[in-house]
Amino acid sequence: MEAVAKLNNNPTSTRKMRLLADLVRGLDVEKALNILKFHPKHPSTPLEKLLLSAVANWKVKNEGARVEDANLFVKSVFVDGGRVLKRMRPAPQGRGYRIRKRSNHVTIVVDARAAQ
Repeated sequence: MEAVAKLNNNPTSTRKMRLLADLVRGLDVEKALNILKFHPKHPSTPLEKLLLSAVANWKVKNEGARVEDANLFVKSVFVDGGRVLKRMRPAPQGRGYRIRKRSNHVTIVVDARAAQ
């Protein structure tokens, strides 16, 4: 049984978050958590918390099962664009340059591998 966790309006551009999402897609949960914990990019911290939240959601759905025995893996991760905050920055000759502060929505799906 799979479990889902969502993070909305994370104040990071989608491109920066997708670089990290591509690293952990399809990996075992333990390996993905280790990669995110020691990765130098700043969006790795909220993505690590989101993965831990997905594992906790899986625990709630499967009360009798243990996480270690379930062989959990990251089934899918997708990053969508969120709202864009538009700000103005002073520019030469009385003009104003538009600054777009982007955000994103991240969804992680965690599932147990089938026993072989």
